Amino acid sequence: MSWTFAYDSPIAITALLKEEELSMSKKFGQNFLISRAVREKIVALLDVQQAQTVWEVGPGIGAITSLLLEKGTKVTAFEIDHGFCRILSEQAFADELSFRLIAGDALKTLPLTLGQEGAPDRLCGNLPYNVGSVVIAKVLESDYRPPVMVFTLQKEVVDRLCASPDSKDWSSFSMLAQMDYEVKPAFSISSGSFYPPPKVTSSTVVFTLRPQSLVPSQLRHLFLLVIRDLFAQRRKTAKNNLLSGKIAAQVGKEGVEELLRRSGVDASKRAEALVWSDFIALSESLSSYQAK
Repeated sequence: MSWTFAYDSPIAITALLKEEELSMSKKFGQNFLISRAVREKIVALLDVQQAQTVWEVGPGIGAITSLLLEKGTKVTAFEIDHGFCRILSEQAFADELSFRLIAGDALKTLPLTLGQEGAPDRLCGNLPYNVGSVVIAKVLESDYRPPVMVFTLQKEVVDRLCASPDSKDWSSFSMLAQMDYEVKPAFSISSGSFYPPPKVTSSTVVFTLRPQSLVPSQLRHLFLLVIRDLFAQRRKTAKNNLLSGKIAAQVGKEGVEELLRRSGVDASKRAEALVWSDFIALSESLSSYQAK
């Protein structure tokens, strides 16, 4: 790899952008991770082996990409910014045979590539704060699950991903993440590690694929429907959320009453007070009801 660039230097980054007639986009939530120590910690969390496939969402100008390529991995980068794509393909990694660029919106290109090629060995990204949770949800809702994923996100998003039942951050997003993965916060990142410094606190989170999902495969679709309905309005009880959601549209009020009765779930509780077995029981009840 012939590209040598001072990724830790705001001056070098500014000069490169000026030379390419580019500017950082608030629309894409672009903040460059200028701390090499932090970048190395992220790569260490990925625990990559030589020749493994690593997909990176939002590589920017390649600060983490370069470290991954130094490890001998095969990197596929998903980048939406056309100017950054030009730097990546024409300068940074033009001579790197183990690098592939997929230009465009990762919300579209990532699910499409997963469907075409299956899951990579690793998936990572310093994700824009405005769409980070949506990118992750797209992967989690797919049929393809990389063994290890590492993302840098706004701390509030990481708190939701890692939340436990009966906490203020426990949500359908928490359950979507945790049904197939053990999800752990790794470390926080100070705003000074980025250029320009963001106005929010950032954290890195690690997803490790469970040996077995917490949700039986035959219930997966119904389980996702159940958790979305139950968390639709946090101040409502389980019964009231179900009555105003998509499940009620399918089974009616009497059907909702029967689902709750069959499952044994306390209809007066709010969703955040329920535990995994409650959601599974409701999913099983819905499956049985539909099979009648």
